[in-house]
Amino acid sequence: MKKLSFLMMLALMLVLAACGGADEAEPEADGGADAGETEDAGEAEAGGFTDITIMSGGEQGTYFPLGAALANNIINANIENVDAASFSSGASVVNINGIVDGDADLALVQNDIAFYAGEGIQMFEDDGALEGFQGIATLYPEVIQIVTAADSGIETVEDLVGKRVAVGDLGSGAEANARQILEIHDITYDDISEEYMSFGDAAGSIQDGNVDAAFITAGLPTGAVEALKATKDINLVSISSEKIAELAAEYPYYTEHTVSADTYGTDGDVTTAAVLAMLVVSTDMDEDLVYEITKAMFENTEQFSNAHQQGENITLDSALDGMPIDVHPGAQRYFDEQ
Repeated sequence: MKKLSFLMMLALMLVLAACGGADEAEPEADGGADAGETEDAGEAEAGGFTDITIMSGGEQGTYFPLGAALANNIINANIENVDAASFSSGASVVNINGIVDGDADLALVQNDIAFYAGEGIQMFEDDGALEGFQGIATLYPEVIQIVTAADSGIETVEDLVGKRVAVGDLGSGAEANARQILEIHDITYDDISEEYMSFGDAAGSIQDGNVDAAFITAGLPTGAVEALKATKDINLVSISSEKIAELAAEYPYYTEHTVSADTYGTDGDVTTAAVLAMLVVSTDMDEDLVYEITKAMFENTEQFSNAHQQGENITLDSALDGMPIDVHPGAQRYFDEQ
């Protein structure tokens, strides 16, 4: 009996061992395959794709369509394993802070605002010189347009005294331009009723009669101004060449610019001031990736032109004109090769 019991127990142990071995062997094979697939998926998620956030500007400005083209038609279409997305923002000042704070990787800004940020002056005086951003390229002229209804009676900058004036989003590049242009005409916000609003809201407010004039700094033609022109006769206020020279003497990134009559169908050409739009990038972005972005931009500039008329001014020859800050090493490497 003892021998029989022993044999039965031995047989049972062999059966259990065999069953256990089978159960372990099958998961090991499946586990090996799953582990390989999980590792590959992890690599794709962690290192295979790079997310890039681009801050542009208001939806009726020039930055917005160009930012979308940069994300979708240039970066995503030409650089593998990158997922770029552009979104609307309050433009230059907000965008610089977005790069510095790590909320964005690329941003469109005015070159004067980039200079002020790097020096810690003007609207950045309280924060001191900011770090963490570098230039990729300058792009096109950003024209300061002082827009009014044709029947407003406003013909000169001095006529803005006592009027309701949209000066751009609070702390924006357009607002800085408004302050400085008023300043050279001995006008302060105490002399006007300033209204902080986006270009689109400013145009709508002129249409509704809620403001008398608006400062709009953007590439020509600007969507907000075109939308207003479609419903109301408009006037652009000229700035004299003497005042522009005075402005440039104090703020060297201003130049004189002529808005031709056929831009918006106005009665004549208008003399005004302009700065430059530029693309800035986080200093933390990988040098090779910045190189690829710069290369994709200047080998596909027609995508900018398709998005907005100002895209025609984005060229390799002028990419470093008016560059107010250090160029990212990845972009510089591309320019050095040309």
